[in-house]
Amino acid sequence: MKLKEVKEILNAEVMVGEEKLEEEVFTACGADLMSDVLASRDEKAVLLTGLTNVQVIRTAEVVGDIKCIVFVRGKNPGDDILELAKKAGLVIMKTKHPLYIACGLLYSNGLTCRSGEGNGTL
Repeated sequence: MKLKEVKEILNAEVMVGEEKLEEEVFTACGADLMSDVLASRDEKAVLLTGLTNVQVIRTAEVVGDIKCIVFVRGKNPGDDILELAKKAGLVIMKTKHPLYIACGLLYSNGLTCRSGEGNGTL
């Protein structure tokens, strides 16, 4: 699935990385516990979360294959987070949907998770 499709499905606003919306992603991870994200083995993934702190960006950098972070529930990340994301080459979006609904919308449109068995991820 292309990131532009993620944007459309979630009715999301792109905050950073508009030029990367043609990139493909194959999996998603929905979590507010960054330890769950670190335990996932997703490739070219979208991370959906309600956390809006720098640890989200740092976690994405450590995992290495997260291409996009979607902040749910209409949360607005601060300028420091957006700047870090830009430096890390991440796409940042926000959606008004809660985490559960956002994950369900992506799943029902074909985005899957290879690693979420029992650890709270999509």
